[in-house]
Amino acid sequence: MNSAAHPTAARALIVDDEADIRELLEITLSRMSIDTLAVATIAEARAAFDKSRFDLCLTDMRLPDGEGLELVSYITERRPDCPVAVITAYGSAQSAVASLKAGAFDFVTKPIDIAGLRSLVAQALKLAGLDHDAPPHPSLDASPRLVGETPIMHQLRETIGKLSRSQAPVYITGESGTGKELVARMIHAEGPRMNGAFVPVNCGAIPAELMESEFFGYMRGAFTGAMRDTPGLFARADGGTLFLDEVADLPLTMQVKLLRAIQERAIRPVGANMETGVDVRVICATHRDLSVEVARGRFREDLYYRLNVIEVRVPPLRERGADIPALTDRIMHGLTRRMRLDRTPRLSANALEALEQYSFPGNIRELENILERAVTLSEHSTIARKYLRLNSPLSEAASDKPANAAGGSSVTPMALDTSAGLESQLEAVERERIQAALEACRYNKTKAAKQLGITFRALRYRLAKLNMN
Repeated sequence: MNSAAHPTAARALIVDDEADIRELLEITLSRMSIDTLAVATIAEARAAFDKSRFDLCLTDMRLPDGEGLELVSYITERRPDCPVAVITAYGSAQSAVASLKAGAFDFVTKPIDIAGLRSLVAQALKLAGLDHDAPPHPSLDASPRLVGETPIMHQLRETIGKLSRSQAPVYITGESGTGKELVARMIHAEGPRMNGAFVPVNCGAIPAELMESEFFGYMRGAFTGAMRDTPGLFARADGGTLFLDEVADLPLTMQVKLLRAIQERAIRPVGANMETGVDVRVICATHRDLSVEVARGRFREDLYYRLNVIEVRVPPLRERGADIPALTDRIMHGLTRRMRLDRTPRLSANALEALEQYSFPGNIRELENILERAVTLSEHSTIARKYLRLNSPLSEAASDKPANAAGGSSVTPMALDTSAGLESQLEAVERERIQAALEACRYNKTKAAKQLGITFRALRYRLAKLNMN
C-alpha cells in the first residue's frame, strides 16, 4: 500500500499478478495523490474489498485464480458507485465489450499509456463523486508549448494565437509524430475554453462496436451490464474542446452521427429518448489527406467541409532542423524526471551533429524514442553517437549480430519491407534479435542480455517496449 497516506485522498485497489505493472500503477496513482492497495489475485482483492472502502479499482483481465470480469461483477453488485477499469494485454473488441457489459467503467490495454491512464483515473473519480483533477502530463512540463525559434515555428505560434480566439472548427494536418495534439492543446489553453476540459481521442483506437457509446455515452439499462448513466466523450468535453485524432479512421456510419452532433450541437446517449445539448469545440487531426479520402469515397464530403473550416499545417522535423538542439534538451529534462535520474544526460558533440543531419521520418516522436533508448542503453552521463543507433536497422543487425550460443549459427537479417516505416522496421529487427537470444539462452534474461551486448536493465526495457514479456 502507498505509504504516504492522505487522510482525505481517494483510495484505489490494484489487482494484477505482474509485479512490474503493480509498481507502475502504484507510482502513477501516488503522483495523483491517490492511496493504493495492490494485490495479485481475485481472492486477495475480494478480501480487501470486503474489509475496506475503495473509490476505484483497476484489475487485470487474466489473473492466476480466474478472470478479472469475475471481480468486476463482484464489485458492481456490492458497490455500484465504485468504478472498475479492466486492464488487458489482448485489447480485442470482444474483451472490451465483455468488460463493459460486465459493468466496467472503462478499459485500458497493455503496454499502458500513462497519460491515458491518468485521464481514465481522473474521469473515474469524477464518476465516483470525487472532483479529483489529474495533474498535468508529467513528461515534459505543465503547460503545452511549442519548442523552436525557426521562422516556421514563429509563424505557427502566431496562427495558434489567432485561432485560440475563434470558436471555429480547426483541421490540423501533418505527418505522424509532428505534434498535432500539442497544437490542439495550445489552441484550447490559450482560448476562452481554457477552464473547460480538453478531451483527446484517437479515432482509430476505438472498436467500431463501441464508438457510439464512447462518443455519446449510454443510459442505465441501455444494455446488459449498463449499471449507471455513463457520459461519453462529447459530454466530458462540454464547455471545452474535443480533439479527434486520426479522424480519417472513423467508419462511415459513425461519420453520419458525428456530423449530426456537430451540426445540431446535441447528442443522444445510447438508450436515451431525447437529445441533450452540448457546447463543444471540435478540433480534428490526421496524417492523411482528407480531400483524397473524400475523393475515394472513404470520408463524407459534408463532414469534411464541416470540420475543415480552418486548416493548420504542422511542419515535419526535417523542415526545422535548427530546433533539434532545443528539442533534445527539453526531452532530456523530461526523461530525467520520468526515469528519476540523478543528473540530466547530455549528448556528445558527435551525437548532436548526427541528430542534426538525420532526416527523422518519424519526426518528434522518433526523436523522443531515439533519446529514450539511448539514455537506457548508455551507462554514462554523456551519450555517445553509437547509442543513438541512427544507422539502417539492417546494416546494424548485420554488423554486430552475435553468434548463437547453442549452435554457432547467426541470426538472419530480415528482408527490407519498403512499405513499413523506419520505427516498425527497427522494432521488427530488435524483436527477432531478442527472441533468438532468449531461445539460445533458454530464456535466461541475464545471459541473453550478455549475448546481445546490452545491460539487463536495457533488455527489460526492450522487452516491455516491444510487449514481449
